[in-house]
Amino acid sequence: MHPAARRRPRAARGHAGADDARGPRLEHAGRFRPVTSTRGKDGQRDLKVRVRSAGGRSASSRAWLERQLNDPYVARAKREGYRSRAAYKLTEIDDKHRILKPGGRVVDLGAAPGGWSQIAARRVGADAGKGRVVAIDILDIPPISGVTFLHLDFLDPSAPERLKAALGGPADVVLSDMAANATGHRKTDHLKIMALVEAAGDFACEVLGPGGALLAKVLQGGTEASLLAALKQRFASVKHVKPAASRADSAERYLLATGFRKA
Repeated sequence: MHPAARRRPRAARGHAGADDARGPRLEHAGRFRPVTSTRGKDGQRDLKVRVRSAGGRSASSRAWLERQLNDPYVARAKREGYRSRAAYKLTEIDDKHRILKPGGRVVDLGAAPGGWSQIAARRVGADAGKGRVVAIDILDIPPISGVTFLHLDFLDPSAPERLKAALGGPADVVLSDMAANATGHRKTDHLKIMALVEAAGDFACEVLGPGGALLAKVLQGGTEASLLAALKQRFASVKHVKPAASRADSAERYLLATGFRKA
């Protein structure tokens, strides 16, 4: 993983920390209160949780916590055993574009906490001993059925060969849901994540086999023309996608490149 970035820092807002599926434990110290405010599609009232100002939390911290507590994808991920709400983003993208095929070989860059690796393992059959999934991160993650974990910076010169050895050959798909630590400055954050995407793209071109695919997170604000031009030289199709599981107010979207061509 890029040394200046962490996939899902707990204290970060937005794209990284906001996807943590575990959420805080509700306490009986007056910090949280359920409020009935809206009706759902079934006509039943939806309970929403509001966070009190106790405990020295900032307004932004309270807003993030309220969003987590009321996010249906966070609750669903916890119910269904996924490590992050981001699992549903990959599910929705793959339902439409079918990049994860049975028996395929997949690498998940910056994999912690492991939500995408869980989905990839199930879709390619790695959890049943068919396809292969290798998760790479500088952060440790608990074991996932069917997933091989490499505690490694993917920018390490040895990473491509170590990955291909673990996969048993070139990759069919490279996944990257990495996000740099947010600064709150839109332009700076965009430049930081673009550096990650460029690095992921270079890595993908080293490890993908013919016809392979790259799926990487970017922030809205324009993908650099040079990156798009470079990817179009190596992939038959390059486009942006935004799954429904991405929050409507989020600037994140995904770069999907398919049909890899060896130079």
